[in-house]
Amino acid sequence: MYQRVGASAYKVDLSNTLKLMSHLETPQKSFKSVHVAGTNGKGSTSHMLASVLQEAGYKTGLYTSPHLKDFRERIKVNGELITEEAVTNFVKNNQSFFEKNQLSFFEMTVGLAFNYFRKEKVDIAIIEVGLGGRLDSTNVIQPEVSVITNIGLDHTKFLGNTLEEIAFEKAGILKPNTPVVIGETLPETKIVFQKTTKNNNCPITFVEEEEITVYQIDLLGDYQIRNCKTAVKTLDILKEKGWNISEKAIKKGLSNIVSNTGLLGRWQVLQQQPKVICDTAHNREGLVLVLKQLKKESYHKLHMVLGVVDDKNLDRILPLFPKEATYYFCKPDVIRGFSQETLKSNALPYGMNGLSYLSVKEAYNAALTNAELNDLIYIGGSTFVVAEIL
Repeated sequence: MYQRVGASAYKVDLSNTLKLMSHLETPQKSFKSVHVAGTNGKGSTSHMLASVLQEAGYKTGLYTSPHLKDFRERIKVNGELITEEAVTNFVKNNQSFFEKNQLSFFEMTVGLAFNYFRKEKVDIAIIEVGLGGRLDSTNVIQPEVSVITNIGLDHTKFLGNTLEEIAFEKAGILKPNTPVVIGETLPETKIVFQKTTKNNNCPITFVEEEEITVYQIDLLGDYQIRNCKTAVKTLDILKEKGWNISEKAIKKGLSNIVSNTGLLGRWQVLQQQPKVICDTAHNREGLVLVLKQLKKESYHKLHMVLGVVDDKNLDRILPLFPKEATYYFCKPDVIRGFSQETLKSNALPYGMNGLSYLSVKEAYNAALTNAELNDLIYIGGSTFVVAEIL
């Protein structure tokens, strides 16, 4: 699995996915979809869209990655996890094909999701890109709308070392004559999107240039406002294409995202006194927003449980973290987990002081022991760190 293992699990073309779709008798053609890519915010935006479409009365599939606690979180219909039986039957029925063609974990999971959405006869599915866009296994659908939330320097090993190169990979999800919504841009990325949409005759909307109603949402964190605007604009385009989405459905859907979809790990408050907050932000762009949100919190002392995986450019993210906090450096329990001792030594020159712990659980327990009732504990740096706490 790419998320756990890293580069060795990454496939560089769609040939296996297309072969699998043919083997499964093209399940991706059996449902309407919205395709969502981006460096940050694509998961939250996908859950917002799914919640509203559920409230509008549509049977809604939702495909996201990675999962935090249970593999089945990746595949949901109307907020309900795919059944264990559906997973095991799919593997049992297709195992020889998987082994013969040496499919990756992600390719198999996409096949499972699309096959399940067909079986469940969903009206529409929100499909989140796994990595990049152009060569991502999800990029075999013909969506109603394509969405790109934003572009940042993440996964540079696979997607390129410049914003332009990464934007090109994300823009690979755009399909001819299909509307596209761009959540936010930079001068370098906007040019790429304009060129790609012109070549594909795609109507393009830049959310930053639009007057969009801001609705009340149940996801905490000011940074979710931009994701909400992106979702609302996407819903506007779906309405233009004939989908019946009322104002009531939008309001109710956006105020009940967590209960409708089961979204976890986005500025999630785990307890009060001491207050404990976790967030899955793990790249520079995401951490800038989350740490800005952290500054708005009131507390006596700040405790940071921090772990990362080994493909992170520490010089880009460590300067962002507050110097006045006490740090609890830890290693997430995955192959890609970065050594807690090395993280600690890299953090010290940036004024980040604390101790290292063999596990996320040990680090969290130490923070709970040391924190007083009016302190704040933040847990993050990696999706895997948050998963272990949840």
